Amino acid sequence: MIDRYDAVVLDNDGVLVEPTDTDVLVDAVIDSFEAFGVAIDRSLARQTVDEGTVPVDLAREHGIDPEALWHYRELTASLAQQAHTRAGEKKVYEDVATLDRLDGPLGVVSNNQHATIEFLLAYHDLPSFETAYGRQPTLAGAARRKPEPAYVERALTDLDAECALYVGDSETDLVAADRAGIDSAFLRREHVSDVELSVEPTVEVPNLRTLVERLTTTAQTREP
Repeated sequence: MIDRYDAVVLDNDGVLVEPTDTDVLVDAVIDSFEAFGVAIDRSLARQTVDEGTVPVDLAREHGIDPEALWHYRELTASLAQQAHTRAGEKKVYEDVATLDRLDGPLGVVSNNQHATIEFLLAYHDLPSFETAYGRQPTLAGAARRKPEPAYVERALTDLDAECALYVGDSETDLVAADRAGIDSAFLRREHVSDVELSVEPTVEVPNLRTLVERLTTTAQTREP
């Protein structure tokens, strides 16, 4: 049974909308290096995406200012995802509509770019979120990505939440929630059906519909 929470904060990619096609992000890395006159191997670009690394050393090897490259890469990746969305990709999961049944405030914290999150929330006309954070397009912003709790903690402050639940689809999300001192829900959607976790979430559910049902049922049974 899940305790009653005064706020629910959710990840974006893989939770609210479909994950971005990896090739879109790989192309953004390649295009960014090319903008600085450097051609890099696609496998190397893919490695930075798969591992979620900031290519600081790679930039320096080619005489590129890492901050400038990362800022360009973030802009390029955000615009590429926006175009990808307009082309019919990154669709909203149908069960997102069930979030309207929750009484408490909602927030979004994602490792995607803040500009991308703002676009997706507006483009898809998603449920009303009182606060939303993505990473800022700087090296400092990248350093604050989950599993660091910085953006989660900012969202909790915005929501004035003392007992919140964070909903994600990765182990990184679970660690970030734990570091922020809140409970976590692991959303085992199809794209993470075979993922093995080394940390234990507070609860694991197959979709948002199930999560909302458990949250609302708990709230109803506790009403006087």
